[in-house]
Amino acid sequence: MQPWIVVGSPENFETLRKRGFDLCAFKSSRKRESAQMGPGDRLVYYLTGDVQFGGIVEVTGQAYEDHKDICLASEGKPDEDFPYRIKTRPVVVPPQGEYVDVRQITDLLDKTRKLGPKKLGMAFRGNLHKISDGDYRTIERLLKERASARAGRR
Repeated sequence: MQPWIVVGSPENFETLRKRGFDLCAFKSSRKRESAQMGPGDRLVYYLTGDVQFGGIVEVTGQAYEDHKDICLASEGKPDEDFPYRIKTRPVVVPPQGEYVDVRQITDLLDKTRKLGPKKLGMAFRGNLHKISDGDYRTIERLLKERASARAGRR
């Protein structure tokens, strides 16, 4: 299993939530990285602007190309296409408002420890990043805690 961080907008994340996280789509510039993904890999969603981890999905298929519009939008390029796609299933996705604020956990992750909360943007430039197994386990644990805490308050 290779864990990845997928950088995207909160709006795109909610669009994928409405689909049941049945797929993840990548910009045309991410053909090579998406082709490296395979079943069992895990994708952690990092939500730009909100500076939060929103959830984790598991890759269940191989990457493929499809230009059908699935209502994802690029902040910088209004006509950006997301043609490289991969089938997924949710692993842990807390309810909206229960995500993990990355600024509060920078010291827990190898990827952000040296940067600190003020320079997080540098750690998440670009759309896809491989991360360590240790960082993945920390993020998964924190997201599961948020999801179960919310379930316990019902």
